[in-house]
Amino acid sequence: MRTRIKICCIASIDEAQLAIAAGADALGLLPGPQAGAIAAWTPPPVGTFLMTAQATAGEIAAQIAAVHPTTVQVNAPLASTELAELARLAPQVRRVQLVHAAEAGAIEGLAACAPHVQAFLLDMGTLQDWPLAARFVRASPRPVFLAGGLDDGTLIGALRQVRPYGIELCSRVRTGGQLDVLKLAMLMAAVREADAALYAEG
Repeated sequence: MRTRIKICCIASIDEAQLAIAAGADALGLLPGPQAGAIAAWTPPPVGTFLMTAQATAGEIAAQIAAVHPTTVQVNAPLASTELAELARLAPQVRRVQLVHAAEAGAIEGLAACAPHVQAFLLDMGTLQDWPLAARFVRASPRPVFLAGGLDDGTLIGALRQVRPYGIELCSRVRTGGQLDVLKLAMLMAAVREADAALYAEG
């Protein structure tokens, strides 16, 4: 299975172009004046993930209405009732719930959220505890994106042990806050090489 790649914190159409040219499957957008323009410009099948820290379905639905993304990434720990309400308010948009690996009960909380989302994003922070991430992926009834601690030195080990649906890249493909074409190309190549190696291994 090919690992999907989401490039996070895309701040302009120029950055979106760079990410897509490098092979990104999805773009992460922060709420703000540029988000709607980037979402409108982005050609299918590339996904646009609106990353939100709002904590109620109503607030998130208002952001969705302003930006028109394909997906909303909920970074706050929403209750399952709020996720269900968000699905009712914005049924046209896919929902991804962020989960912090370091939080107690992260795996146990999957069951309540899973009926109301299409995927999870597992943020490892600085843990690099790939066996823990692998347990999360095996326990999840939904696809899982993996984020945190991923660079060209850790990628193949992480992908081999965790086997996520996709990964999120952000700080490791930036220099001075700007998307770095060379870093982006190197990490994208590392992902594809890891995919090829894992496919060969069976």
